[in-house]
Amino acid sequence: MIKAVFFDFVGTLLSKEFEDITHQNIIREALRRVKAENVDPLKVWEEYEALTSEKFKEYAGKPYKPIRVLEEEIVEEIAKKYEFEVPHDFWEIHLKMHQQYGKLYDEAIEVLKTLKVNGYHIGMITDSDNDYLHAQLKALGILEFFDSITTSEEAGFYKPHPRMFELALQKANLKGEEAIYVGDNPLKDCVGSRTVDMTSVLLNKKGDKKEFWKECEFVISDLREVLVILEELNGQ
Repeated sequence: MIKAVFFDFVGTLLSKEFEDITHQNIIREALRRVKAENVDPLKVWEEYEALTSEKFKEYAGKPYKPIRVLEEEIVEEIAKKYEFEVPHDFWEIHLKMHQQYGKLYDEAIEVLKTLKVNGYHIGMITDSDNDYLHAQLKALGILEFFDSITTSEEAGFYKPHPRMFELALQKANLKGEEAIYVGDNPLKDCVGSRTVDMTSVLLNKKGDKKEFWKECEFVISDLREVLVILEELNGQ
């Protein structure tokens, strides 16, 4: 019987589209602070996104290195190319913009409320620094929904390393087969959760990852489908 639902954060509960808007505003604000008026913020943002994606692929499954450090290294690299200074408080800008522009998918609150009412353990397993995640969940007003939160900072590894999922299950005092994990990255979320016998659910809103669907046991386009899966698995 399924007793717990664990979620990834960015791209699963947090809207990827609004995450792009957030990152664009991080770059704009950073450039404004150092008066780099001649630098195109959208061009910098595009390179920032490409380098960030590359860096996270490189660190997948490896020991944790603070995302704050990774982000600052990426921006320093771009700043050298475009010849602007990186604000000394870049991470504070990063946190502030996420709190200001972050937005959940429309159905996220409804699903979290339903799971809470039905008595499921609600957990989060996500690659994140603790300070960023706590500030973001608090700003979004959803911190109180979670019975447990497990980050890569706490586990010491990035997904899909099994340690992240094992630690989350220990907190919930559950076995893998008693939980499902919902994420938007088939190679990190589905592969990682299946190593500890969790049921893997891929949120693929655009239906653009079909070549990797085989890594996941369920593929959904709306978080409300999680509730249907739970009914099926629990024979309700």
